[in-house]
Amino acid sequence: MSDKYSDMIHLPHKQSTTRKHMSVYDRAAQFAPFAALTGYDSAINETGRLTEERRQLSETDAELLNMRFNYLAEHIDEQPEITVTYFLPDERKAGGAYIEHTGCVKRIEDYERLLIFTDGKEIFMDDIRQIESTIFPDGDID
Repeated sequence: MSDKYSDMIHLPHKQSTTRKHMSVYDRAAQFAPFAALTGYDSAINETGRLTEERRQLSETDAELLNMRFNYLAEHIDEQPEITVTYFLPDERKAGGAYIEHTGCVKRIEDYERLLIFTDGKEIFMDDIRQIESTIFPDGDID
């Protein structure tokens, strides 16, 4: 070590006699508003959030779905209870999620392509991947 600071290197650390010693936590907190990476944590969380890609229906699945829509339209007065699996696009990034909704169908709006439930839920028919219900005879409709 150089002799430049040898006269003071062994002196005790000076502490104020008029002020209380600040804790390390309080000392760090006073600099928190000046953090260089504000929003960094939320950006990392958003990037890490997973989404799924929209899957295309096979011809067979599309036909079955279409038959089930027609069957629902024929029995709409009964307000049948169904479980729908549909794609919900993500608002912030590419992709989305497949979600299930169970409820009683109130009506089908062909022009707007909406399935409207008695609880007020509206689902675009083009986003629906699967419809399940006990009203469908033996799972298949001919």
